Amino acid sequence: MTPHDLVLTPRGLRVLGRTLPCAIGRTGITATKREGDGATPAGTHRITGCLYRPDRLARPNGWAQPIGPRDLWSDTPTALDYNRQVRAPYAASHEALRRADRLYDIVLLTDWNAAGTPHAGSAIFLHRWRKPRHPTEGCLALRADHLAWLVARIAPGTRLIVPAPSSR
Repeated sequence: MTPHDLVLTPRGLRVLGRTLPCAIGRTGITATKREGDGATPAGTHRITGCLYRPDRLARPNGWAQPIGPRDLWSDTPTALDYNRQVRAPYAASHEALRRADRLYDIVLLTDWNAAGTPHAGSAIFLHRWRKPRHPTEGCLALRADHLAWLVARIAPGTRLIVPAPSSR
């Protein structure tokens, strides 16, 4: 491991000598992620991109891409573009990236299920939390200022390490 790795611990996300409180999926961590299970997938993942709301904040880093009104994320396991960013109009099931709330003002994308394997889970992001440690649908969520701090200091390819749950 390196200081730049994002390492999930019981206390939070450890990176660059800091531990940032974070939320995980409502059903915990799993080694067998499935679409809709509410779990955060265990493993070593890579940060592959950064999205942000240009109508709400300045570009948070040089590699961030703006979220537009038609930007969506496909969560239809049988679609060819499953677990990919798509644009409206889009008939299949999807999640809007441009939300009324502030959860996706900044989004770090991961390579979880980059192959688009049907039913293996989609949209595993790092984003702003709803409230302290409030569970997600499988993403990792951070306080807004911590997320902004993190996004300014990492780059594409940064590793996100989510240890598998221990069996007791």
